[in-house]
Amino acid sequence: ACLCFRDVPSMDILVWSELPTGAGLGSSAAYAVCLAAALLTAFGAISCPLKEGESSARWTEEELTLINSWAFQGERVIHGSPSGVDNAVGTWGRCERHEEMSLLASRVPMLRILLTNTKVPRSTKVLVAGVKEKILKFPAIMNPVLDSINAISQECQSVLEAMPANPSPEYYPVLEELFDINQHHLNVIGVGHPSLDRLCRVTASHGLHSKLTGAGGGGCGITLLRQDTSLLAVEAAKRDLCACGFECWETNIGAPGVTLHSFSSLNTKVLHALSES
Repeated sequence: ACLCFRDVPSMDILVWSELPTGAGLGSSAAYAVCLAAALLTAFGAISCPLKEGESSARWTEEELTLINSWAFQGERVIHGSPSGVDNAVGTWGRCERHEEMSLLASRVPMLRILLTNTKVPRSTKVLVAGVKEKILKFPAIMNPVLDSINAISQECQSVLEAMPANPSPEYYPVLEELFDINQHHLNVIGVGHPSLDRLCRVTASHGLHSKLTGAGGGGCGITLLRQDTSLLAVEAAKRDLCACGFECWETNIGAPGVTLHSFSSLNTKVLHALSES
């Protein structure tokens, strides 16, 4: 589709990111969403929602839908056959249901996790192609595995949506078991990696449960932390993961979607990085 709006002069685009690339954290989708939002705004296809004196603002639902559709095209260029989930999360954040995307609703709790980068680079396009090849070769074997992975996602969503109304610790063992089953299935379909197996073994030695995130084949894994997981256990796990040559952060799942920020509201670290570009 061609957008026929006002002329846009030639421009320089500066990109700064704290996300490691090729690690399964959706960095390409974040880039595609930001680029789509910036260019659509520059073209006049969507409004500039930032009012004078505001530090940040978001676009309307209709405008976010347009941003998401263009970001998805960018993901197709990069990955070939993406699911569309990463760009949707980048556009709307963690708290939306939109069209056919069954993303978790706003009532889902904030979960503590360890995020570990194995530093093993991989290509989403190559991994996706490998899975497709395996499905074509062994459809009677692979399709039930994919159905089971989908069932795990549905079960996980049900558990997460039930947690805020009844914040019982009994939900965490269920999530941990779903993590374990999912990780085994992901190995079956061919997106595992010895570095991810090692990550799972290290965290299991501390009573924690992990799985890959993103396309697999290296990249990152996430480790679920219970509300009552001790600081000592977390620090010990982080120490052992770093000893493997991995990079590890404690963080939470969930963030707002694409947002327009005023230049004056950017923190010093970002301003410095952009000025150095």
